[in-house]
Amino acid sequence: MIAGLSFRARNLWTDVRGVAATEFAIVTPFMLVLYVGGVELGNGMAMNVKVSATAHSVADMISQNTQVTASQMTGILGAATAIMAPYPITASGGASLMTITVSEVSTDANGNATVQWSKSTSSTGARPVGQAMTLSAFTATGTNSSNNANISLILSEVSYVYTPNLGYTIAGSVTLSDSYYLFPRCSTNSPTTSSFPYYDVKYPATTGCTCIQHLQQKSC
Repeated sequence: MIAGLSFRARNLWTDVRGVAATEFAIVTPFMLVLYVGGVELGNGMAMNVKVSATAHSVADMISQNTQVTASQMTGILGAATAIMAPYPITASGGASLMTITVSEVSTDANGNATVQWSKSTSSTGARPVGQAMTLSAFTATGTNSSNNANISLILSEVSYVYTPNLGYTIAGSVTLSDSYYLFPRCSTNSPTTSSFPYYDVKYPATTGCTCIQHLQQKSC
């Protein structure tokens, strides 16, 4: 009797048939979390690339005009939301997941930057006219800060609220955002020909005027 129990105990101690199943049960939850987290991270990175592309595209389209009408601005901002496809831009309840804001920032003779106009897809997203701004060092045309005097820049800002489909690894929502500065392409108003702001894009204007119309067709 005792010998039989001893034999069984030795067999149980050396039995490895259940080791693989035990290891699988331990590792599986971690592998699932890693897999789901990788999928959500990949989606977030892909969306972030779309956000950056939207910010650049909006600034690029606005900067190719010398003046923009209100309807043109609405059309540009509305069309830019299509860049986020195939990702949704509205939540299930109808709330917008994406906000696009474009503003013109101009500097005076001392290099002080202020907002001249601002338009946003959100009712509360536009920047106040006259708001003081601190320009990035990358916008300077030289090594001295005075080189930022008497210039205008188009500032495009985009934010997107990303909510993971599977919230096991990332709980709640993450706001993805990016901004982009561009100089207007073909503005002609300089300190010697007009008044502040200089080299800007006029908005809102009664008629639109693109670079092609201004430079090639001479129609505006």
